[in-house]
Amino acid sequence: MRWFTATVELRQFLERDRAASDSRQTIPHQVGLVPTMGALHAGHLSLIRRARQENQLVVVSIFVNPLQFGPAEDLDRYPEQRDADAALCEQAGVDIIFAPSVEDMYGRSRPAQPTRVVPPDAMLSPLCGAARMGHFEGVATVVLKLFNIVGPQRAYFGRKDAQQLAILQRMVQDLSCPVTIVPCPTVRAEDGLAISSRNQYLTPAERQEAIAIYQALQAARRQFERGVKARDSLVEVVQTALNEVPSIEPEYIDLVHPRTLEPLSEINHTGLLAIAARIGETRLIDNIVLCDRRPVIAIDGPAGAGKSTVARQVAHQLGLLYLDTGAMYRAVTWLVLQKAVPLADEAAIAELVRQSTIRLLSPSELGQPTQVWINDQEVTRDIRLTRVAEHVSTIAAQPAVRQELVKQQQQYGSKGGIVLDGRDIGTHVFPDAEVKVFLTASVQERARRRQADLQRQGQPAASLEDIEQSIYQRDHKDSTRAIAPLRKAADAIEIQTDTLTVEQVVEQIVNLYRQQTE
Repeated sequence: MRWFTATVELRQFLERDRAASDSRQTIPHQVGLVPTMGALHAGHLSLIRRARQENQLVVVSIFVNPLQFGPAEDLDRYPEQRDADAALCEQAGVDIIFAPSVEDMYGRSRPAQPTRVVPPDAMLSPLCGAARMGHFEGVATVVLKLFNIVGPQRAYFGRKDAQQLAILQRMVQDLSCPVTIVPCPTVRAEDGLAISSRNQYLTPAERQEAIAIYQALQAARRQFERGVKARDSLVEVVQTALNEVPSIEPEYIDLVHPRTLEPLSEINHTGLLAIAARIGETRLIDNIVLCDRRPVIAIDGPAGAGKSTVARQVAHQLGLLYLDTGAMYRAVTWLVLQKAVPLADEAAIAELVRQSTIRLLSPSELGQPTQVWINDQEVTRDIRLTRVAEHVSTIAAQPAVRQELVKQQQQYGSKGGIVLDGRDIGTHVFPDAEVKVFLTASVQERARRRQADLQRQGQPAASLEDIEQSIYQRDHKDSTRAIAPLRKAADAIEIQTDTLTVEQVVEQIVNLYRQQTE
């Protein structure tokens, strides 16, 4: 494990590492960043473990950022335990600790008013924003600086700091930062208290009383599961539970949208029920996400990355519906041919689709095709006929057909519990999907897989060079097409599969889903 305190030295090391990868013609190290202020605990270690699983190089930053502390806050007494932090990082397999000084981060002169990142006002006003003026500007500023210094592909943040998480996700999107923000579950003690560096400020008696915060949130969850969705009712449940512990002084109890932080009067789909409270001199925060549907898993990526294989296995393992969008287009094509509608008559075809209902059922065994009905007629075998395959591209290219089928796909997903793959699932079809994955692989690896598939099928195997050229052309076509271009959603988790088996990819996505449902 290496320890850096100077920005310039860390940058030089990372540049040498990238150059070495290039010289070996290997995939550059995927870098995962875990930003911290030190005083590491089980919550930080869960972020580090996640980063270790998904990256070749893990960087942990330790920096108590003065920009995010107000005049009356605990900057001077914030806990510092460098030796213990280093030992924990060593045990967790961290590659680099970056522990810069304030002068190194903000310049030798330490300007009183350095350039800051200012998040949207609407995200600063709710929850902690009112009581911690300037805090989130300081957080966004230091995180953006860390992104620029380290150049990570992924950065890991806990869901306990929900407002921070939402603001950083918005920053990455608005400023086109080439970083994926990876949200990780809140880590709790056995009694439910959210793990926090500030817990050590609590006296033994206060620590016992603090359990009531999570218990109050859980009481609201139980009411939500019984059908209570109104903000006022849920807040009242939390407030009533906290009234049983007079030493807890709530600063706020509120219900907002977990991504936009927009205040909600009731939960139509997903809501973040959040609380900040003081116990003695210590300020604690906690939250839970209340969702009335099972998560949607959207898997996008280039051709040849194994999306369909992975999506089917994920659905099978989790007991979800694999929404086979390709089967939907084939079913429409079969119906057009069955009705003898001219393929060039887009208006008639669009009307036919609008009047049709497609029903899908996942097979009970892997490897079997999705069962398909259109207008109550089973067409599972018929849509695999050669004449259907010959014309499906023509039908799928018609904007009106796509528009109608996207509507049907969204209806399927309105209650969640589905897995689907494509080029723009996470960006267009289900932009609010709870789990978004961008599955990719290098052109060389996809070409190798394609050549191996051809050989297994007993077909003449083209040269790797020819296959690679074909893949380059397909990628360009998919990413520049007017309809449904290939795009990675800003909040999608990218999984680079060159060195992973199908089973390992499936396991990663299943874990993402389970974290959403915890």
